[in-house]
Amino acid sequence: MSPASTATGSLVIHSARLIDHGIEVADAWVRMEHGRVTSLGTGETWDPADEVVDAAAVAGPDAVLTAGFVDIHCHGGAGASFDDGAVAIRAARALHRAHGTTRSVISLVTAPVDALARRVAEIADLMESDADILGSHLEGPFLDPAHHGAHEPSLLRAPLPDDVARLLDAGRGTIRQVTIAPELPGGLDAIRTIVGAGSVAAVGHTSADAATADAAFESGATVLTHAFNAMPGIHHRAPGPVLAAAADRRVVLEVIADDVHLDPHVVKLVFDSAPGRVALITDAMAAAGSADGHYDLGAVSVTVEDGIARADDTGSIAGSTLTLDVALRRATAAGVPLAEAVRALTETPANAIGYGHRIGRLAVGYVADAVLLDAQLQVARVWVGDRP
Repeated sequence: MSPASTATGSLVIHSARLIDHGIEVADAWVRMEHGRVTSLGTGETWDPADEVVDAAAVAGPDAVLTAGFVDIHCHGGAGASFDDGAVAIRAARALHRAHGTTRSVISLVTAPVDALARRVAEIADLMESDADILGSHLEGPFLDPAHHGAHEPSLLRAPLPDDVARLLDAGRGTIRQVTIAPELPGGLDAIRTIVGAGSVAAVGHTSADAATADAAFESGATVLTHAFNAMPGIHHRAPGPVLAAAADRRVVLEVIADDVHLDPHVVKLVFDSAPGRVALITDAMAAAGSADGHYDLGAVSVTVEDGIARADDTGSIAGSTLTLDVALRRATAAGVPLAEAVRALTETPANAIGYGHRIGRLAVGYVADAVLLDAQLQVARVWVGDRP
């Protein structure tokens, strides 16, 4: 695997299976100029460029070319946690970028409101220099204590209007997503406030039944945080939030395809139930791309064994050690068609956070983020384009 390179000057990538917008095009080429996609075609119709990449020569027969992966729910990697500031964020991002994730939202675990306000402000500052960072995601503190997962229960709280406003103000318009349990006192009002501020409200870490989830979606929530995990499952007389989300065409369902959070049959079920509305995420913590051992996830001590992270005090799954290229391989192994799995790594997550007109596709005018994979879906090259 090679590190990501910046798409500057003119670049043509040819002789690839181009997968974009749920469609595969054989023997395709893509031209990029100064970090943007400028034209596409098939065969040998491309014009000379500053750099020409023969996809088949680099990645072998049946090489696959996709847009750069977009992770809207990630907590760290390479031994570094996104909660620990700019140096840690950059170290973790380098790891995930090498695995194809060209853009990422920075997810923060539950902490005191004062600490979260500082962190979202720091991420807003970092975005001015680091164009691969799309903003922040507050996964807490407005979560249900009964479904706290790897979040410290003593720090969870109802979404008081002043706390919600303070965090949104601190982010200066860069908070992309807030996960919230809608059944908490003031939960539906908080969702309306979050959406009114231009952020995405996500239902998660919740005891909500289907009716409460429906009310949250009617109030403006448009994402289900890591479907099935930290929420009621599906019962034939109590369908729960997952089926409510799958039935609502406005809602994107996050899926962690690591064969730990979800059985492969369940991954396929979600894709079949909500076509075009699945976002593959990593929910990765610091141990992604690193060794087994002991780590901190916010205020929670975590042990990673055989690549599986669990909270020391409760045994709950504590994020993952996943990268999105592995998620792609496991989703396709579960029976998800390749073009749909790629859409779930690119276009769908970009749309979910309001970036769908700039990233997530290899189409004219889009940012020239690209990933070249071999026939086994191993990453061969990664390019990062212009600022979104």
